[in-house]
Amino acid sequence: MRSIPRATIGPVVDRDLRAGFDGVRLDAGLPDEFPAEVEQAAAALASTTSNDASSPERVDHRDIEFWTIDPIGSRDLDQALHLERRSSGFRLRYAIADVGAWIDIETPDPGNPIDIEARRRGVTVYCPDRRVPLHPTVLSEGAASLLPGLDRPAVLWVIDFDDRGETINVEVSRALVRSRRQTDYDAVQRVVDSGNGDHQSQLLAEVGNLLMEREADRGGVSLRLPEQETIVDDAGGYQLVTRRPVSAESWNAQLSLATGRAAAAFMLDHGWGLLRTVPPAPDEALNALRSASLAAGVPWPVDLAYGAWVRSLDVSEPHHMALMVSASRLLRGSGYLALTGGPPPDAASTIHAAIAAPYAHVTAPLRRLADRFATEAVLAGVVGQQPTDQLAEALEALPQTMGALVRRAAGVERQCVDLIEAAILGHRIGDTFNAVITAVDRSGRATLVLTEPAVIASLDGVDAAAAGTAISVLLTAVDHEQGRLTFRRA
Repeated sequence: MRSIPRATIGPVVDRDLRAGFDGVRLDAGLPDEFPAEVEQAAAALASTTSNDASSPERVDHRDIEFWTIDPIGSRDLDQALHLERRSSGFRLRYAIADVGAWIDIETPDPGNPIDIEARRRGVTVYCPDRRVPLHPTVLSEGAASLLPGLDRPAVLWVIDFDDRGETINVEVSRALVRSRRQTDYDAVQRVVDSGNGDHQSQLLAEVGNLLMEREADRGGVSLRLPEQETIVDDAGGYQLVTRRPVSAESWNAQLSLATGRAAAAFMLDHGWGLLRTVPPAPDEALNALRSASLAAGVPWPVDLAYGAWVRSLDVSEPHHMALMVSASRLLRGSGYLALTGGPPPDAASTIHAAIAAPYAHVTAPLRRLADRFATEAVLAGVVGQQPTDQLAEALEALPQTMGALVRRAAGVERQCVDLIEAAILGHRIGDTFNAVITAVDRSGRATLVLTEPAVIASLDGVDAAAAGTAISVLLTAVDHEQGRLTFRRA
């Protein structure tokens, strides 16, 4: 992909931006620093050397050479993996940070202060200037994180696949693990592309590709659109770039998705848990997308399934990218469905449409509240127990809680980027920019992606058929407080 120039913001504007970020977080009611009692409780936990590592229910798997793959600089490491080729297929050992070993939800009233605060936060929020973590960093980036070379309590999923990538057996237990190394997506991609060394990376590519093929067979679809990314440079300024995810990210995501599917199947069998759901796109929306594909000169054959057609799109082509953006907007209405001791209302309500199967969030408990409770529901079922009253109450409340807190996080992250965009373009009123129209809503408001810098903006009065076309626009106004850019056709 062509390199996108990076616009750097000077120190004076940078100070204004930091105040703006603080204002966004304040307006959203996002918690700032952790209360003293929460930090103290977390520090006390982190000071223990083994927590419950010596418990007889925790199996010692420190002999397994686990490794982690995350963005560069990450410290909150939820997942460590080990892959093995077997006589007829593959075995995945997927170790997930055991946050439940550190935070006991069974504590009598007034409850565990770390748990209470986590329920206020819901998710880790990633702002340009800093993270607002779900848990105190002494745990999430320290004692509970699967950092290399350190013994850690984990929930270990052992998933066997046949030689086509179909799941044939699943086991889950509490374990003690030690990751051997930490790497990043680009490094793994380079190793795989070179074809040399690192057997684990080569297995990741092989298994990941098989799982993507099985996802396609189910009718699922993984949308890998270019991402707008904020980078802090060495001088402390902010830059916006467009980044296309590498294949290694998709391979790694497939391991997490396979684990989430295994968890959901277990929950449905036992009647307790928390599913992540996305309803299928309505027929009228699919028909509209099919019409748009014809208008854009990218026909969607009648005999080609939705997922297969989306995978055929090349996002380096503007019309294709616009159609993929439209396809991504069909997968709306995501939510959580609590299973509380009985069958779901109907089978269709359990499906995650993008995955084309029931699915549960269980692989990111350091950064997402729901995963800890969903995992505890699975572990209770493994030993034939019903969830405790406290866990059952939490499962019932989480769909509403997570919905509100995920929306808050997304809003904060978007508003912070809007402020950066306004700062980058604040001195360029009257300039003309090249852009691509990626979507047009019913009111005629278009979403634009500027060629450079990597800014996402809007333009009113655009015909729906214009999606995917290149356009020149003139910047007429910048609202720094709201992070709002106003364009008109050049």
